[in-house]
Amino acid sequence: MLGFAMQAPRPIAAASAPEREASAGQPTVRRGPAFATIALALMMMSIDSTIVATALHTLQQGLDTSINWAGWTLTGYSFGFALMLPIAGKLSERLGRRRVFIGSVVVFTLASLGCALANDIGTLIALRVLQAAGGAGFTPSATGLIVDHFGAARDRFVSLFGSIFPIGAMIGPVFGGLCVAYWSWRGVFFVNAPIGIAIVVLALRYIPRDRPMSRERRAGMDFVGMALLGLCLLAGMLAINLLGERGASVAAFAAALAVALLAGVGFLVRIRRAAQPFIAPRLIYGTGFGAVNAVNAVNAIFGGMSIGAVALVPLYATNRYGIAVLAAGSLLIAQGVAAIVFSLLATWGLRRTGYRRPLVLGVLAIVLGMLGVALHPPAGWAPYPWLMGATFLVGVGVGVVNPASRNAGLQLAPQNASTLAAMRTLFLQIGTIATVSLATAVLAAAADPGAMQAWIYGAVAAVLLLALPLVRRVPDHRGAW
Repeated sequence: MLGFAMQAPRPIAAASAPEREASAGQPTVRRGPAFATIALALMMMSIDSTIVATALHTLQQGLDTSINWAGWTLTGYSFGFALMLPIAGKLSERLGRRRVFIGSVVVFTLASLGCALANDIGTLIALRVLQAAGGAGFTPSATGLIVDHFGAARDRFVSLFGSIFPIGAMIGPVFGGLCVAYWSWRGVFFVNAPIGIAIVVLALRYIPRDRPMSRERRAGMDFVGMALLGLCLLAGMLAINLLGERGASVAAFAAALAVALLAGVGFLVRIRRAAQPFIAPRLIYGTGFGAVNAVNAVNAIFGGMSIGAVALVPLYATNRYGIAVLAAGSLLIAQGVAAIVFSLLATWGLRRTGYRRPLVLGVLAIVLGMLGVALHPPAGWAPYPWLMGATFLVGVGVGVVNPASRNAGLQLAPQNASTLAAMRTLFLQIGTIATVSLATAVLAAAADPGAMQAWIYGAVAAVLLLALPLVRRVPDHRGAW
């Protein structure tokens, strides 16, 4: 049986000068307006993750391009986002959370305006990558701001992030549909401009200034380490993407995977030898951080795989049961509502339950929901309400898992919250993209895509169950940290 007893966080290596400096007294902050500002930025980013998908068809027609190139507006964003996450986390700790937060909003907003004005698909894809570079800075810097300025309540406010993203993901398709129906595809990008301006004004007013940078924090960045990690992520994401491409050669996949592995090994060697490593080695394999690696695996498997599998539910509903596209898309609303409600409930109870118990219960709920999606409705049940109940159950599990997975590990090194938050989001992205790419590759070769996708959901449930022992490696903690 999995152990649920409270376990104190293991000690870690001595903090560096910037970390000791970060633990000093912080300026007072008005939590309500400050958190509302941060939440608005996260909401804008999450809306953008789904709003563009609704405009792909009209975007393709408006720019006179193929659906493959139009799809790169999504793929390019995913690549840019994953590539910039660790860089954004490091910059947040080096340059200051507020500076990076505001700078990220400015880059995201200007890139959104550029996307709205683009007249060819190449320019649009390039600007989507730039937009992703801005969006990648939101979560790391926002997490750091909460940890720095919200005192003993920081665990609860960080947990609330889990209810913001599902709201944005549900709003996105609605906004996108309205923009396409009553304006044009350009509206899905123009909508970010007033939101971005409002966030910058509010941030300047309500988020405290960063302290002056010390000499150590002003030291040069480890560009070699940054390049090696970037190459590892880019090649790895390309290898994952090739899995989902029909006609992609095995040689191309193997080459991309080899480059990713070699660059990853080179990065690990580099951070051991560099005077100012891009990411401190102790955050990856130092004392106590085997637990953080377990948390990252938890995020990739329990979080990323679940998100990727749920994203394909509308396709499954249409292929297997012939449910109309609009009705199939509405199945995700049940999952989103459940994720929001149960994330709030789990946040409220986290200090009493610790991290392991909600992780186990949440994963079991996700597994039951996945099995419900995979199985044919019993006699007397129509497919639509059966699928809605199953996706709702998945949302329950995701909502319960989110607060624990966000907080687990952060108490080991609050001063490195930005980097740890970036790593968490990165592993979520990897799990999501790998799941979608593998699933679409299998479906592309299937004679009966609907039946095959049912087996895929069964396989996802099996993987989640097999990975459940990872929870034992997660540091358990009750109370504030």
